[in-house]
Parts: sequence; C-alpha cells; structure tokens
Amino acid sequence: MPLFATTDLTAASYSVDLFALAATSVLLVAGTGWVRRGWKIPVMLCALAALVGVGAAYDGRAAWAAAGKVPIVYHYVGWMVTMPLQVLALYFFARETGRQSGGLFWRLTVVSVLMVFVRYLGEAQLMHATLAFLIGLVFWLYILGELFFGTMDETVTQSPSAHVRRGYFWIRLIVTVGWAIYPLGNFITAFGGYEDTGALTVAYNLTDIVNRMAFAVAMLATAMLASEETVRA
Repeated sequence: MPLFATTDLTAASYSVDLFALAATSVLLVAGTGWVRRGWKIPVMLCALAALVGVGAAYDGRAAWAAAGKVPIVYHYVGWMVTMPLQVLALYFFARETGRQSGGLFWRLTVVSVLMVFVRYLGEAQLMHATLAFLIGLVFWLYILGELFFGTMDETVTQSPSAHVRRGYFWIRLIVTVGWAIYPLGNFITAFGGYEDTGALTVAYNLTDIVNRMAFAVAMLATAMLASEETVRA
C-alpha cells in the first residue's frame, strides 16, 4: 500500500471520495428496504452510481500513487457509467409521479453516454477539441431541457406531494450547478492549455462527492418521505 504525504491533497481527496461513496452505497442499498416498490429503482440506480464511484476513486488514487498524475481516462471511465445512471434515476423518479415514454428513456440513456464520451474524445485529442466541447455542451443542455421543460418536469410539478416537488428541485439543481464543473474543466484543459498537476483532480473529487453523494441522499430522502405519505393515505 502506498504511503502519501500529509500535505498530499490530491490523494486525500481521492480517499475522502472513496470512503464517502462507499458509505453512501451501503446506506442506499439498505434504504431500498425503507421505501415502497416504485421508489426502489431510482434509489438502487443511485447506489450503483455511488458504487462505481468507489471503484473509480480507487483506480484514480492508485494512478496518482504510481505516476504523480492522473490521466484523464481515469476520470471519464467513472463518469461514463455514473452520469447515465443518475440521469436514469431521475427518469424513474419522474415516472413514479406520472407516465413517461419509453422513447424518453432511450434518448436520455444515449445522450448522457455520448455527453461524456464526446468530451473524452476531445480531451484525449481523438476529436477536435472545440467540436467535442460544443457537442458535449449541447447534450448536457438537452438533458437540462428535459428536466426543466419536458414531460418529467410537467408530471413532477403536478404531483400532489410537496416532498416529491422539493426533492426534484434539489436533485435537478445538482445536475444544473454541480455538473457544470465537467464542461468547465473540459474548457480549461482543452482551450486554456492547462495541465493538471493535481488541483483540477481535487476539484473534480470534491465536486463528485456532492454530485454523487448529495444527489443520492436527496433521492433516498424524497423516496422515504413519499413512501410515508402513501402509507398514511
């Protein structure tokens, strides 16, 4: 096992990310027993996203220990899985409040995967950086459009449950504000010529904690409160 210096913030951020997401995974798996049937799917999807984040943090920390830097592929492999899982968790969240089309499910799946993959191609210089950035940005804006102006927003807004409406607001805010770090980091590295020596990785890791853990906990809390409302009714 590698030994890290006390002042190694990059390694520390990976460890915090790893332990926080591991604890979140356990909490969410247990939480599937605290919610009614319809809410189990979005909660479990969040648990899977957190679990994948654990593996990504472990691999990234190992790469940092071995080379003193983290190749971008270590970031994107985790995002390629976790971000689509979280988008689909929101789809099933909205589906619990009203009917959602199968076409929307597949559009969100494909767009969320391509959003990450295209950014990776740009940063890996396998695609023109400007084109990759713009396409990735368009895909992210499409997802936000569905969350704010599509049938998902419409059905949640009409939900009689204040807990569901409030939970959707906070989770959607994380996707809007928290996820902004990814195109911003892409822009800095692709156009600013910035070479990550650890600072950007620290920012990514700390933001990932919010984007994965807070997202998941908000999902679980909403599911539990909505389930309690149903039981009382």
